[in-house]
Amino acid sequence: MSTRSEQDVAGSFVSLATALATGADVVELLAELTEDCARLLDVDSAGLLLADGSGVLHVLAATSADTRELEVFQTQRVEGPCLDCYRSGEVLRVPDLEGQAQRWPAFAAVALGMGFSSVHAVPMRLRARRLGALGLFGRRSGALDDSDLSLGQALADVASVAIVQNSSAPAPAEDDAVLESHLQDALRARVVVEQAKGVLAYSGSISMAQAHAQLRGYARDHGLRLSDLAAGVVERRTPVRSVLEHRSSTADLP
Repeated sequence: MSTRSEQDVAGSFVSLATALATGADVVELLAELTEDCARLLDVDSAGLLLADGSGVLHVLAATSADTRELEVFQTQRVEGPCLDCYRSGEVLRVPDLEGQAQRWPAFAAVALGMGFSSVHAVPMRLRARRLGALGLFGRRSGALDDSDLSLGQALADVASVAIVQNSSAPAPAEDDAVLESHLQDALRARVVVEQAKGVLAYSGSISMAQAHAQLRGYARDHGLRLSDLAAGVVERRTPVRSVLEHRSSTADLP
């Protein structure tokens, strides 16, 4: 069981609620949410997958390069616990990944090779609509207890609300057409952020993780939405050198 305190949990939800109320950038909010999962739950990392209108899953946030790679692998091979969780809409527990090698042979081999020994996944949903899945990855075997899974589900629910209440969308998600608009907004924002990370990584000869930290730090220190800053970098409206050379007060961001 994790060593979180009630104060830690309350602080996380207050921060997320404040971000939602003030129209925070959905990509940044989801990045913070996955970091909260890794910090508050008895796991080592977390990744969030969102489905597009065709039911194809895309990585929206991940707390480490290994987790992002593993989530992408699942979407490319159409195999893995997060995909099964999304399809079923139910919590999926994998306390010992070695014991599931026959169920997901390719995924298990890659995950074990990266040092992961357990995986749990909770669904993202809005009423009857399945939106995606939140993957929780551990480097040691063992089941998450009910309190951890309940908190993980609550955080996944916050992620769902964040996506459908994204302030860049024109209206609340009252029907399927409007919901699709919200989902596509979130996916487009994610693509732009990835493009900007690539520009910074190439221009500054840094890793993608370092590029992401520079983007987030610059956006926070200048009061910008992460996706707006990313668009500025991609479209060359924001000087790449300014972002690369910025000494952020949030330099410890992952």
